[in-house]
Amino acid sequence: MEWVLAEALLSQSRDPRVLLGALCRGEASAERVETLCFLLQRLEDEEARGGGGRGAGALPEAAREVAAGYLVPLLRGLRGRPAGGSDPGPPARHRRRVLRAAGAALRSCARLAGGSQLAAALAEEALRDLLAGGPAPGAEAAVEVLAAVGPCLRPREDGPLLERVAQAALALALAADGDGGEAGPAEDAAALAAGRLLPALGQCGGAALRAVWDGLGAAGAPPGPGRVGPQLLVLSALAERLLPEPGADRDPRTREEGPDARRCWRFWRTVQAGLAQAQDALTRKRARYLLQRAVEVSAELGARCACGPQEGNGPSLFWWSEKKKDELLKFWENYILIMETLEGNQIHVIKPVLPKLNSLFEYAVSEENGNWLFHPSWHMCIYKRMFESENKILTKEGVLHFLELYETKVLPFSPEFSEFIIGPLMDALSESSLYSRSPGQLIGSGSPLGLKLQKFLVTYISLLPEEIKSSFLLKCIQKMSSRHWCAIPILFLSKALANVPRCKALGIEALLALRDVLQCTMITHQILLRGAAQCYLLQTAMNLVDVEKVSLSDISTFLMCLRQEESLGRGTSLWTELCDWLRVNENCFRRASDCSCVGLPETSSLNAYVKNLVQEYMKSPALERENCFMPDWFEAKLVAMMVLLAVDVEGMKSQYSEKRRTQNVLRIFLDPLLESLMKLGTNAYMPLLKTDRCLQLLVKLLHTCMLKGSSTQDDEVFTLLQNFVMSTAESISEFILRRLTMNELSSNTHLSTFESLMSKCENTKKVSDLDRCHLYLMVLTELINLHLKVGWKRGNPIWRVISPLKNASIRHLQEMDHGQEPTLGTQVQRVISMAALATVCEATDRTPELQLGSLEAGPTERFLSALPLNHTLQKPHAEEESSLCEESSSSQGWGKIVAQYIHDQWVCLSFLLKKYHTLIPTSEGEILEPILPAVQMPVRTLQAALEALTVLPSDQVLPVFHCMKILVPKLLTSSESLCVESFDMAWKIISALSNTQLVFWSNLKAFVQFVFDTKVLTTAAKIKGQAYFKIKEIMYKIIEMSAIKTGVFNTLISYCCKSWIVSASNVSQVSLSTAKNYSELVLEACIFGTVFRRDQRLIQDVQTYIENLGHDCAANTVIENTKREDHYVRICAVKFLCLLDGSNMSHKLFVEDLAIKLLDKDELVSKSRTRYYVNSQQHRVKNRIWQALLVIFPRFDQNFLNRIIDKIFRAGFINNQASIKYFIEWIIILILHKFPQFLPKFWDCFSYGEENLKTSICTFLSVLSHLDIIAQNIPEKKPILKQAFIIVLQWCFSHNFSIRLYALVALKKIWSMCKTWHVEEFDALTSVIESSLSQVENMPGAGNAKKNWQRIQEHFFFETFHPLKDYCLETIFYILPRLSGLVEDEWIAIGKFTRFTDIPLDSGFQWYLSPTQLCERKPGDWAQQDIGSNSGEADDQSEWTDVQKKIIPWKNNVPDLDLELVFQDRVAKLGKSISRLIVVASLIDKPTNLGGLCRTCEVFGASALTVGSLQCTRDKQFQCLSVSAEQWLPLVEVRPPQLIDFLQQKKAEGYTVIGVEQTARSVDLTQYSFPERSLLLLGNEREGIPANLIQQLDVCVEIPQRGIIRSLNVHVSGALLIWEYTRQQLLKHGDTES
Repeated sequence: MEWVLAEALLSQSRDPRVLLGALCRGEASAERVETLCFLLQRLEDEEARGGGGRGAGALPEAAREVAAGYLVPLLRGLRGRPAGGSDPGPPARHRRRVLRAAGAALRSCARLAGGSQLAAALAEEALRDLLAGGPAPGAEAAVEVLAAVGPCLRPREDGPLLERVAQAALALALAADGDGGEAGPAEDAAALAAGRLLPALGQCGGAALRAVWDGLGAAGAPPGPGRVGPQLLVLSALAERLLPEPGADRDPRTREEGPDARRCWRFWRTVQAGLAQAQDALTRKRARYLLQRAVEVSAELGARCACGPQEGNGPSLFWWSEKKKDELLKFWENYILIMETLEGNQIHVIKPVLPKLNSLFEYAVSEENGNWLFHPSWHMCIYKRMFESENKILTKEGVLHFLELYETKVLPFSPEFSEFIIGPLMDALSESSLYSRSPGQLIGSGSPLGLKLQKFLVTYISLLPEEIKSSFLLKCIQKMSSRHWCAIPILFLSKALANVPRCKALGIEALLALRDVLQCTMITHQILLRGAAQCYLLQTAMNLVDVEKVSLSDISTFLMCLRQEESLGRGTSLWTELCDWLRVNENCFRRASDCSCVGLPETSSLNAYVKNLVQEYMKSPALERENCFMPDWFEAKLVAMMVLLAVDVEGMKSQYSEKRRTQNVLRIFLDPLLESLMKLGTNAYMPLLKTDRCLQLLVKLLHTCMLKGSSTQDDEVFTLLQNFVMSTAESISEFILRRLTMNELSSNTHLSTFESLMSKCENTKKVSDLDRCHLYLMVLTELINLHLKVGWKRGNPIWRVISPLKNASIRHLQEMDHGQEPTLGTQVQRVISMAALATVCEATDRTPELQLGSLEAGPTERFLSALPLNHTLQKPHAEEESSLCEESSSSQGWGKIVAQYIHDQWVCLSFLLKKYHTLIPTSEGEILEPILPAVQMPVRTLQAALEALTVLPSDQVLPVFHCMKILVPKLLTSSESLCVESFDMAWKIISALSNTQLVFWSNLKAFVQFVFDTKVLTTAAKIKGQAYFKIKEIMYKIIEMSAIKTGVFNTLISYCCKSWIVSASNVSQVSLSTAKNYSELVLEACIFGTVFRRDQRLIQDVQTYIENLGHDCAANTVIENTKREDHYVRICAVKFLCLLDGSNMSHKLFVEDLAIKLLDKDELVSKSRTRYYVNSQQHRVKNRIWQALLVIFPRFDQNFLNRIIDKIFRAGFINNQASIKYFIEWIIILILHKFPQFLPKFWDCFSYGEENLKTSICTFLSVLSHLDIIAQNIPEKKPILKQAFIIVLQWCFSHNFSIRLYALVALKKIWSMCKTWHVEEFDALTSVIESSLSQVENMPGAGNAKKNWQRIQEHFFFETFHPLKDYCLETIFYILPRLSGLVEDEWIAIGKFTRFTDIPLDSGFQWYLSPTQLCERKPGDWAQQDIGSNSGEADDQSEWTDVQKKIIPWKNNVPDLDLELVFQDRVAKLGKSISRLIVVASLIDKPTNLGGLCRTCEVFGASALTVGSLQCTRDKQFQCLSVSAEQWLPLVEVRPPQLIDFLQQKKAEGYTVIGVEQTARSVDLTQYSFPERSLLLLGNEREGIPANLIQQLDVCVEIPQRGIIRSLNVHVSGALLIWEYTRQQLLKHGDTES
C-alpha cells in the first residue's frame, strides 16, 4: 500500500523536490509525515538501484533541506510538547506516530544526503537534548532521532560520538523502573533506548558496542530485584552482538573482535538474578532466553569456554567443552525445562519435573573427585523460584525437596550453599502453613517438614568443615533473631538445632544471639509452644557453646531469659540436664577474676561464682535514700536460680553418700542472706534497699524451689531451705509487722511500742511504700504456707503477728477518718492497712487454725462490715503531686492505687460474707438494727457490688464476683431484677475481657461459679422468671464465644456437671430435678465442636505433638494442661452421663429428656440440608448426636423406647453418611437385642416400596447381618429366622447391585443360623441357596462384582465388629470414627477420657476399652477401595518418562531491526515466526473472551489482534486469561463504527476477509483453504456478525457440529480457525517448528 502511494505521488511530478516541498508545507499531521516518509524511502530505493533520473543531483540538497527545515523543527517542537498530559488517549498515540514517521524520514534524509555530516550533526543535537535531562517526551524524541541516524554514522571517524551516544543510551535504559509496574513516559523512553537505540548502535560495532559492554560491567555487584529488569532488557536486545557468532573463530577477519558475554561473571550473575529474583514474568523470560542463547552458541561453536566466579576460585559459573557436549546439553535442557515449568505455578505440572532436579545434582558433582562441576548457584535459582511462589503448596514442595538433598547424596561444601540456607531457605521456613500434616497423618504425629528440617540440619552441620561450622551456626541463630517468627517455625527450628551433635562451635556472640531468639519466642500467645521452644534453645546452647569462651556470668544472664514457669522448672528433665552440663564443664568456663573459693569444701568455679554472686548481691548500696524505689526483681531471680543449680550440681556429685555436703554448700551460699534475715526484727538501721533485696531473694528461692516440675516430698534441698527459712521466720515476721504498721525509726524499736508511734510517721509514707507493702505481704503469705506444710502450731511466729497486724491496721483506718485534708502519707498508709487486712482475711480463710471457731461477730468483723464500700481515696493536695509524679513509674498512677484499695475492701468483704453466710437474710426488711450491715443488708451490698464493677479495672473484679456468688442465691427470689442486672453487668465484663489472656480465665471461672451456682439454677428454675431466661441467654452466649475462643464452654460444662453430682458421696442418690431444666446445656455439650481454620488446626496439631513428647519436653512438666480443647467439652458431658443411674427417677427423667432433644436435633439438622458432604459441620453434629444416644442407651427402658422407637427407625430411612449409618444400625441392634418386642416394628420397615427404600434399605439389611446377636434373648428362634429369611430373599433379587450385596451378606448369616437351628421349613431350599451362595463365593473372573463381594465380607462391620463386646467408649468415640472415614478432629482417644479427672467414674465402670480386635482394623470402605488403588505408583518413579514442557518462544536469531515498528510491536516479533493472519475481535464485549483470544493469537503467531478498545487490557479478567500475551502481540484499536473502513483498507492490501459465521453460503471449515494473507472477523457473543459487515466478507466459514447446541463460545470458535490456519500454513511451507 505504501509503495502504491509513493508511486502515485512520483507520477504527479518528475521533480521530487517539488513533492518534498509540498509535503513539508501545512499542518504536520501524522498522515502527512508518514507520506513524506514513504516518499523518501521510495527515493532512497531508486538511488540504491542507480535510478537517478529524477533530479538525482539535487536529491542530497533536497534531503538536507527537508531534514533541517522541516523534520528537525518538527521533532524539536514535539520534544517540548507534553505527551498527552494526563490523558492517555489519541493525542499521545498521535504524537508517537508522528515521532516514529519523522525518525524514519530522518534516516532516509541522512542516507540521501550522502556522507555522514548530516547524520553526525543530527546525532550531536539529539545527544545534547538527551543529556540535558529535560522532560520525558523530549528524551523520547531524542532517542527516536538517535535510533534513526545512528546506523548512518561511521564506526571509525565517528567513534567518539558513537561512544558518547551509547553511554547516554545505556544510562537512560538502566534508569527504567524494573519492577514490572505500569509504564509512564520516562519508562517508555528508557524502553525505546534499550529496544531500538542500543541494537541500532550495536550494528555499528566497535566503540559503541565496547562502551555499552563497559557500562554494563561497571555496574558493580549483581543488581537487586528492582534493577535486574533494565539490565536484562539491554542484554537481550544486544544478545546477538554480545555473544560470538558461529564460524567467527574459523575466519577472524570476517568479524571485528567483540565482547563474549559468556566469559563475564557479571553477565551470569545478572542472568541468575533475573531467573531467581525478578518479580515479573517478562524479565524472567529474558533471562531464560539469554541462557538458552548462550548454550546454543556454545554448542554451535564447540570451542572451550569458561567463566569463573568473582571470587576467583570455586566452580565455574559457566563452561563448555566439546568432550562433554552431550552431558552439558542434557544438563541445560533439563534446567531450562524446570525453570519454564515453574512459570506455570501448578503443582500437578511441576511435581513430575522435580525428579529432573535430582539429575541436575548428579550432573553437577564430579564422580572422580566429588567437586562441583557447575556452580551451585544455578540450583539455588530453582529453589528460590519455588520458595517465592504464590502457591504455598509449591513452596512446601520446594522446601521438602531441598531438605531431602542429603538423604541420598553427599554434596561438596560450597559457601553459596550455606548462604542460601541462611537466606532464602530460612525466609521460606518462616511460613507457618508449611508445617501442616500430610494427608493421612495422625494428629500429633509431627510435621513432616519439621522432622526433615531436623534431619537435614543435623546432617549438614555434621559435614561442615570445623572452621566453617561456627560461623554458619552463628549466622543461622542471628537470622532467627532478625525477624519476628511465628510460634511454629521457631519451635521446629529450635528443635532442629537442639539435635545437632555436641560441638564447641558457639561463643559469647552466639550466646547473645540465642538470648535474642528467646526474647522473640515470648511474642507468641501459645504458652506450650513458647515453653517448648525455650527448652530446645537451652539444649542448643548446652550442645553447641564452647564453655571456654563464655563465663558463668554469661550463662546465668542467658538462663534469665528463660521463663521458669514455662520451661526451666526445677525437677524437670531439662533442669537435670542443665545441672549435669554444669557439673561436667564447671572447671572449663572462662573464670572471673573476682570469684573467691574461701570456705567451700573444694575449689569449684561454679561454687565460687555462686558464693561471690550472693555476697555481691547482699552488699549494701553506697548511696541510698529511704524513699527510693524498690530494686528490680531480675537480680534476685538470677541469684536464686544459680544457688539452686549449684546445690543440685553438688548433690549430683555426692551421689547421695554425703547428705551433709549438700547442706553445707547450701548453708555457705545462704549464710549472708540468713544472717541479714535474722537481724531484720531487731536492726532498725539496716538499709531499706538491703532489706528489700533480702526478702526478694527469699521469695525467689522459695518459688524456684517449689515449681510444679519438682516433687517436694523427698526433695532434700527444699527441706533444707524450708528449715533455714523457718529459723528466721520470727525475725522476718516482726520486721514485716513493723514495716506495715509504722515507719522505721532512728533507733531500735520494740514490738510492744509500735502502736503508739504510728501517728508520728503518717506523713513519711511514700507511694513507693506500696510496692514494698506487696513484697512484705507476699513474704508473709509464703511464711504461712511453709508453716502449713510442716504443720500449723498455735503460738508460732506467724500466729503472734497476725492479730497485732490486724488490730493495728483497723486502728489506723479508724484514726484516719477524722475529716482532715488528706496528705500523701495518710492515703498511702490507708492503702497499706487495707492491703494488710485483705491478706489477713485470705490467710484466715485458708487456715482454719487462725479462726476462733465462734460465729459471734467481733470488733474486726464489725469494722469490716461497716466499711463504706467503694469509697475512693481522695487525691492528695497539689504540693504533694510532684512526689506522686516522681514515683509514677512504680505506682502506675493514683487510679491504680485507688483500684487496689477498693479491691482489698471486697477481699475483706468476701471473707466476711463467706464466714457469716448463714446470717444473710433473704430480704432487706428482716433486721432493724444490723450488727453486721454488709452481711445483714444484702441488697445494699449487691448494689454496691454492681457499682464496684463499673469502677474497678477488669483485673481487679475477682473478689466482687466472689461476693456476688454468696449474695445472689439469697436474693434471687426477693430481688430478681437486681440479680438479673448483676448477671448482665458481669457478662459485659467477661465479653470485654475475651482477648485478655492473663485475667480472662480466672474471671470467667468466678463468673460461671456465681451465675450457674446450683442454688441459683434451682431457684431460677422454680420461679421461671427473668433470671431463668437470662441464664439460658448467657449459656448460649458462652457457647457462641467458644467458637472463637477455645476453652470457654469447657469451664461452664465442667463446673455445672461437677456441681450437679460430684459433690455427693453417692452419685446414685443425687437428684437431677434442677439439671433437667437445663438439659440444653448437656445437649449442646454432647454435639459441641467447631470446624477450625487451617491455622488454628495447625497450632492444635503441633500442641498435641508437643504433649505427646511427654517428659522429654520439660514444658509438658512445668505447664499445667488446662484441658481447654473442644474435645473435653464432650468428654465432660459423656463422663457425666456415664455416672447417671437409671434406677434414680430424676436421673431417668433427665436422660429421657436429653434423648428426645437429641433426636429432635437430628431431625432438625436433617431437614436443614438434605444432602451434606462428608466431614461437614452437619455430618459432625449428626455423628455426635448418635454417639451420645449410644452412651445413654443403657438407661432406656421399654416404656421410653416405645415413645422414641419410630424416630430411630425414621432416622434409618434418611440418606446419611457412613459413620452415622453405623451408629444407627448399632443402636437398632442393641434395642432389638435387649427388647425383642420391637421386632414387629422392625419388620415393618421392609414393607415400604423399593423406591422409598433404595437409599436406606442397606441400613436395615446391615442390621439383619447381626441377627445372631438380636436373637440371643429370644427363646423360640425359628419364627424370627423364617421372617428374616423371607425378607432377605426378596432383596437378593433387587436390581440395585449394592442392595443385592448387602442382602447376600445377611442371607449368608441367616442361612448359617438356619443350619445351626435345623429349620426344617427351608430344607427344600437348601440346594438352591447353597448353590447360589457357592456361585457368589466362586464367581469367575476378576471383575468388580467379585472384588466387591470379597470386600464387603471383609468390611469391619460384618467381619470383626461385635455389637455387644465392642460396646465401649473407645469404639464409640475413636475406633468407629476412624474406621468410617471421619476426619481426625473427630477421633477422641481413650487417653483423653482417663486424663480428664474433673469428673471421676464409678469404681465398677469397666467399659473403657474394646476387648475385640476391632481396634487393629484399618479404615476403608468396600465400595470405594478400587478407586486409586495404584495411585501411589507413579509418584514412586525416580524420574517420569514424559512431562509437560511449555514452548519457549525464542528462535536462534533476533530479526532485523525494524525502525518503523513501535517498541511493543517489535518485541512481539522478537524471535517469533509471525504469520500474515489478522484477527479482528472488535465486536467482542467480554474481557474473558478477549483475554483468551489474545493468548491464542500470541501462541500461534498471529500478526495482530484488533479490539474495540485498548482499555480492555487493563481489566483483571482479561489479564487472568491473557497471562501477559498482550506484551508480545501487536494490539490495534479499531472501534466497531470504523470496521468497514478498516476491512476495505485491508482488502486493498491484499487480505482475504473471512467471517466466522453460519450463513446460507458459508463454507465448511474442513473444506476451506486459507490464503496466506487472511483476516479473520469474529462476531459478537450474542448477535454474531451484523448484516452490514457480512456484505464486506469475502467468505464465511462455519465449524461443523454434531451436537444440539447451535453455537460455540466465540473464543473457542476463533481458536479453532486460528489453529486450522496455522496448520495449513505449516504444511504449505513445510515448516515443522511451532
